[in-house]
Amino acid sequence: MSADFWAGYLSGAASIIIGNPLDVLKVQLQASSSSSSSSSSPSTTTTTTNPRILTTPRNLLLGTAAPILTYGALNALLFVSYNRSESYLNSFFPSPSHPGQQVGKGSNLTTTFLAGCISGLATFLVSCPTEIIKVRSQTSSTSSWNVTTQILRQNGVKGLYQAGGVTVLRDSIGYGFYFWGYELSSGWYNSFFGTTPEETTGRALLCGGVAGVLTWASIFPLDVVKTRMQTRDTAGEQQGLLGSGGKGKGAWQTGREIYAREGIKPFFRGLGVCSLRAFVVNAVQFAVYEGAMARLTGRDEKVGVLQEGFAG
Repeated sequence: MSADFWAGYLSGAASIIIGNPLDVLKVQLQASSSSSSSSSSPSTTTTTTNPRILTTPRNLLLGTAAPILTYGALNALLFVSYNRSESYLNSFFPSPSHPGQQVGKGSNLTTTFLAGCISGLATFLVSCPTEIIKVRSQTSSTSSWNVTTQILRQNGVKGLYQAGGVTVLRDSIGYGFYFWGYELSSGWYNSFFGTTPEETTGRALLCGGVAGVLTWASIFPLDVVKTRMQTRDTAGEQQGLLGSGGKGKGAWQTGREIYAREGIKPFFRGLGVCSLRAFVVNAVQFAVYEGAMARLTGRDEKVGVLQEGFAG
């Protein structure tokens, strides 16, 4: 397999190990409700935070198994599909984003964003099951294995793709901003600090962190809706992308319900914790990715930014 596959796999596994404790807090805040519903229907009951889940170091590792087993592969697929998509798009739209910049990987921020969106779509088959198992485990103090068997028993394989529409929308938009933010900030960093080997790690850490924060800021309301849908009691229900399919509520309906009952605040609850996690996790992820690529290829192979930075 290609070097970017293994570099992506290693960086994905490293980011999960480092970031999971803060991810538990983020999911708990997103799934919690400041008001209770009077409805007797389980499908309209909002999950409330269980304080016991946050009290021990063991509980801060809830939901780690599913991401560790799958996120390495997901991240590998993400970077491979991004690199291939960007190269393909640059063959049709070779114009650099900044005057005087050489054409190459990372030189056109439009194709960078589009390639990121495509890579987000490519990860859907892996990301959606991973997400629902993770958030169910983190909000119920149950092992990933037990969550998986329960979902399969109640709803079959289809249950692993609950909230699939909003998940794929979140991933596509988010990864577009993810790679766009990394390339943009990397170009600025290189323009100010240069591209010596000593600066390469610093650039990956800082710009990876910035890209992570930008990504989550752009998609956080979608992620809140996804979390609410995936933590709902949904035995026998099916969700659509923007509307209701069968008895379940779709993303649009869920979002309207959250706003009607709790206002705008729930759509940004947990953003501070998420931003802190995003900076640390993605700083490490890009540093590990670029370090692994340098070792596997024998040269300083970056995700896309040019050595010269952004000229002009």
